[in-house]
Amino acid sequence: MSIYNYITLGSAILITILVLVQTRGASLGAGLGGAGEVNTTRRGTERTIFQLTIISALVFGLSLILDVIIK
Repeated sequence: MSIYNYITLGSAILITILVLVQTRGASLGAGLGGAGEVNTTRRGTERTIFQLTIISALVFGLSLILDVIIK
């Protein structure tokens, strides 16, 4: 098993956890009835989780591509 397989597995688990942690509403306050807003921006922890999800997805994709190229 190559290092790319470990990176792919780790990033897949991380993506799964980060997606499950994110709320479905507009923001973290959506669970308290504040989901009526039309325009929302991600702030604080929610923004960090969103950015980490994107980075993890990029790492996941790149590790798959590199694994295919090297084999």
